[in-house]
Amino acid sequence: MSPAWNTPVLPAAAAALALALAACAGGARLPPPPPQTFSAAEIEKGAELAKLADCQGCHTADGGQAFAGGRPLNSPFGTIYTRNITPDPRTGLGRYSREAFIRALRRGVRFDGAELYPAMPYDHFAYADDEDLGALYAYLMTRRPKDQPPTPNKLIPPANIRGAVAIWKALFFHPGRFQPTPGRSAAFNRGAYLVQSLGHCGACHTPHNFLDAEETSKPLQGGVQEGWYAPPLNALSPASVPWTPEHVYSFLRTGFDRDHSAAAGPMGSVVRELARAPEADVRALSVYLATLMQPSPAAKGAARPADHVAQAAAAQPAGARLYAGACAACHDAGAAMMREGRPPLQFATPPQEDRPTDVVQVILHGLQPATGPRGPYMPAFAGTLSDAQVADVAAYVRARYSDRPPWKDLASAVAKARRQGGEG
Repeated sequence: MSPAWNTPVLPAAAAALALALAACAGGARLPPPPPQTFSAAEIEKGAELAKLADCQGCHTADGGQAFAGGRPLNSPFGTIYTRNITPDPRTGLGRYSREAFIRALRRGVRFDGAELYPAMPYDHFAYADDEDLGALYAYLMTRRPKDQPPTPNKLIPPANIRGAVAIWKALFFHPGRFQPTPGRSAAFNRGAYLVQSLGHCGACHTPHNFLDAEETSKPLQGGVQEGWYAPPLNALSPASVPWTPEHVYSFLRTGFDRDHSAAAGPMGSVVRELARAPEADVRALSVYLATLMQPSPAAKGAARPADHVAQAAAAQPAGARLYAGACAACHDAGAAMMREGRPPLQFATPPQEDRPTDVVQVILHGLQPATGPRGPYMPAFAGTLSDAQVADVAAYVRARYSDRPPWKDLASAVAKARRQGGEG
């Protein structure tokens, strides 16, 4: 949603104050129920929903205990560290009753009434139903507790003032409830529910404004998250081959699809969880997303980008030489990797995108298999290629594997990607 600059200051401030007072009124600490309170069926359902929401991926630091928090999330205003969501009574969810937990996910309010930063996607969780949120609570409250205090956030003013989030909410947080689409299949509506609520796909795949709020008028039209570009999941998809439900299912379940590309960056964590999620739910996601991405102008008639080897080499000679030495052994026709069914670059989505972000990130930081050792792997070249060389390779990949115009200002894109780092 675009900033509402025509909103009068006093009404906005009054709305923010009302939100804060309402939060405090409902923020009393209540003792959580003991683990034996929850049924095995409710815990199992919560486990499935936690995978669909990628709770572990966000709330687990490298080398840390699952769900104990401490993972850094980069934002335009600094670094936010995810919180401990184990049932520890001092530093985790042990301080939350079921009602307080649902209030936190639905309204973005902590157990003590303080505002939660929207890095926790409560603008999506608000669309989930109480039964699902209750099951998620049951699952998290039965994990192994970990006494791990939160890592202090590193935010610039005024974002470092937690109370300022109330103003942000008054401007941008307008939660609703999921409404199924009449006439659509049960699988379509289940997928729509998961995408809009617990799956929170729009948190990455929707553009954000300068205050880091989703532009709700442009749902799933592509966004930037943690230095990676999350491409559109609608008819603006840059994929050169049409996404079918089977294509989407393969990608979400395994981390790659033969006619598209491999999961990279933050998507790797999502795929690791979806690989263990209920098959019916992943298929529902696939039905819904494939429907949104049809028809894609880039994929009309299943047109595949030409492999312009000679023309690309003439246009980008430096990049062609580097590619021949560093990339061709894996990516050219006949290479062992290609015989194993890995996505060919002429079908991959990143070379077709409007910005070079993902191609540059993959060259710098490589790929790690999302779902096991047999998944796609690529070494990182950040330590062996200079910024100018990375830019040359990216320019050559664009020219060889796409019919689209050259990317502009590649040098700046490479420098920015190197500063931000990557997550394979």
